[in-house]
Amino acid sequence: MIVKVCGMTDGENIRQAEKTDMQWMGFIFYPPSPRCVHRKPDYLPETVGRVGVFVDAATEAILQIADEWNLELVQLHGKETPEQCSTLRKSGLKTIKAFSVGSREALHSVAAYENSCDFFLFDTPCTEHGGSGRSFNWSLLKDYTGSTPFLLSGGLNPNSIGALSRFTHPQWAGIDLNSGFELAPGIKDTEALGKFIRAFKKMYSQQKQQAL
Repeated sequence: MIVKVCGMTDGENIRQAEKTDMQWMGFIFYPPSPRCVHRKPDYLPETVGRVGVFVDAATEAILQIADEWNLELVQLHGKETPEQCSTLRKSGLKTIKAFSVGSREALHSVAAYENSCDFFLFDTPCTEHGGSGRSFNWSLLKDYTGSTPFLLSGGLNPNSIGALSRFTHPQWAGIDLNSGFELAPGIKDTEALGKFIRAFKKMYSQQKQQAL
């Protein structure tokens, strides 16, 4: 089960967060976001995958940043087309397309991206691009019958283990953590983060054992 921690900005905070059992660390390249990385931190993770988060950026700009930051994945939160996703994927970048899920109808647009993305990310609808810090009705995802694995996002915080333990879906591949673990925008509470990730991994391992 993948754990992604997003919205990192500070070198020392990145260094400490990297010690938790996450798989991916996200950096936001969207200037209006309070978590946007306007400059490269003095430390970048060396043992986890680096994810660049973009909103309606040109393919050329994404590829340039991916090269400069040595990104392994890109996460797209705007109106990017399946064709743009495919182009980025063919360049060697794993591609995550984010979708806001506020109704069953919202899942209809997902099908067009089935063959152009490595992962989807399902999040809470909000007026601004990116996270809202609120959760959505996860039961809506029972209507998702695609083959692309997805990450669950939106409102996850240190008290979310119980809700996650009750969630199941055959394509559920991981979680995305951000504002629910912050001391300030872009600065994570690494102690709380580490404790939560350990509890989540333990919970998921127990679920797998029970399913055998």
